[in-house]
Amino acid sequence: MRLSVERKPIRVNPDPKRVIARFFFNGNDRAKEVLQRVMGISEDTAFGIVSPLLQEYSKRHRNITRVLNRHCSKLKPLFNELGIDFDTLTVYRKLLIGSYFTHEYSIESAAFFNPSIIEDPDQTEMEDGQRRVIISFRAVGEGHISSITFRRALIDKDNQITVLPAGSYIDEAEIVRNAVYNKKLFLEKAAITQININVLNELEDKLDHHFEYSNLRRIILDSQKLQENDMMRLEYDKVLWLADSYYEIVFSLDTDISDRVIFPISEYERKGIEDARFVKFVNDDGTYAYYATYTAYDGSLIMPKLLQTTDFYNFKIMPLYGAGAQNKNLALFPRKINGKYAMISRIDGCNNYIMYSDKINIWEKPVLLQQPKFTWEFVQIGNCGSPIETKDGWIVITHGVGPMRRYVLGASLLKLDDPTVEIGRLKEPLLVPNSDEREGYVPNVLYSCGSMIHNNKLIIPYGISDSSTSFAEVDLDELLAKFKEDGID
Repeated sequence: MRLSVERKPIRVNPDPKRVIARFFFNGNDRAKEVLQRVMGISEDTAFGIVSPLLQEYSKRHRNITRVLNRHCSKLKPLFNELGIDFDTLTVYRKLLIGSYFTHEYSIESAAFFNPSIIEDPDQTEMEDGQRRVIISFRAVGEGHISSITFRRALIDKDNQITVLPAGSYIDEAEIVRNAVYNKKLFLEKAAITQININVLNELEDKLDHHFEYSNLRRIILDSQKLQENDMMRLEYDKVLWLADSYYEIVFSLDTDISDRVIFPISEYERKGIEDARFVKFVNDDGTYAYYATYTAYDGSLIMPKLLQTTDFYNFKIMPLYGAGAQNKNLALFPRKINGKYAMISRIDGCNNYIMYSDKINIWEKPVLLQQPKFTWEFVQIGNCGSPIETKDGWIVITHGVGPMRRYVLGASLLKLDDPTVEIGRLKEPLLVPNSDEREGYVPNVLYSCGSMIHNNKLIIPYGISDSSTSFAEVDLDELLAKFKEDGID
């Protein structure tokens, strides 16, 4: 039996007009020069420059005055060094200064791909057979910096998908740092990032078993004052960068889901937030939360992280720990199995592993689950999102890399009560790049970060050569029958 896969006639394309207003800073010396120049012009001149700027950019950004004021406030230490009383500045001069330290960043200008799809928390006014969903994307802009963006979509009773238009504005979230850190776990993660051992030993002596960000920052700043070597001061900075990897972000309630972007915040993710795998996780008591595993990248170091939300307005973000929380491709099962959290990972870069844990952020003792078997996956096999529960077992959409570094999608079936056991794997790819899907930012690549079942069909959103996104559909009963036919031989 040959599986029938239906490609949907939908393309979700990047929109270079979707921009955010980010803080622009070229170093202390150049910033001071700019400040002195702006302070040297008259109030009338300042007003004459900033007034048309506000009119122009208010059409491109929600509350641009708030953004410019915030960016101006970031410069308070430099005002102090220059002997300028920040509080005496007029409203328009502050806005003008903020504008010199702001630039627009097009979050989708380079690429837009690797989607995951999950049920929207809001299912009001849906008819039988309809579903409102949220699709996350990896958006890439200038400098190959990745962020997480969203779209809302509707699936009707015939499984026709309508992706709703994106909003006119994009907002970054407010950052909240109120985490309480576990010293043992924090220092273990710091050791993995190769921070100087003498610095870590000092912190182990000075920090409480549980500590807050403000306490750590105070200790770091006091220690840096005693250092004469710039390289050692940098080692202390790295500790704060790691602490910055724990944070909460809050979006305004007047934003549409398509207005919200999760942009790199901490130093350890400054080069990108990659391939978020969202899953609706159901607790034993029936309550649920949404989690996403993603890869934070600083240009050399990979740090797996976990994102949690219940409403897509408030997000809590933290690193993942343990021998199993390495490399990329971590995907959380949507519920506990035999009383434990379960996760698939690819710790060695080419094989799939599975692991269990009592704590959702600590992952040890990974066990080999799958190795490349077929020619189209000889380079590597990995997951394409969280496993999907069916009556016959857990469906795992996989990606395989073969000749010419071509990425294709495959699928496997794991035993329901013991997913360490693979009971079926497709011998042929489920989806391969066709002639219309080969060209793009990264040619010959199909990739997904999460699928779902609706109306007895498996719906797979997939990135097309890292440039756009489309959807494919497979009949669930046919797929389950194919697993039985192909087996694991």
